[in-house]
Amino acid sequence: MKKIGYAASSGNVFKDLDLPAPEEALAKAELTAKIAEIIASKGLTQSAAATLLGIDQPKVSALLRGRLSGFSTDRLLKFLTTLGRDVEIVIGAKSRTKGRGHLRVVSA
Repeated sequence: MKKIGYAASSGNVFKDLDLPAPEEALAKAELTAKIAEIIASKGLTQSAAATLLGIDQPKVSALLRGRLSGFSTDRLLKFLTTLGRDVEIVIGAKSRTKGRGHLRVVSA
């Protein structure tokens, strides 16, 4: 039987796939997952969510399907506050690794 090789995940699929700006992509995906969770918990239709967020229904559909190219991190943060969630940005201590710091989303 032929052995199949594998690589351990870094914990960031975007980094594992060698995509550009993997930490930002992961943060946007996590913010979007929280937005989708809130929309579902409120029982909002895509049309109702669109009205609340000030966008059209096709954009809500794209958002919920993970098509995030048209959404900046700032815009996603505004959606969260519009949906009644507080957003807190914490600047941590100096990075323990040389070079750049890291971006992380933590949901309470």
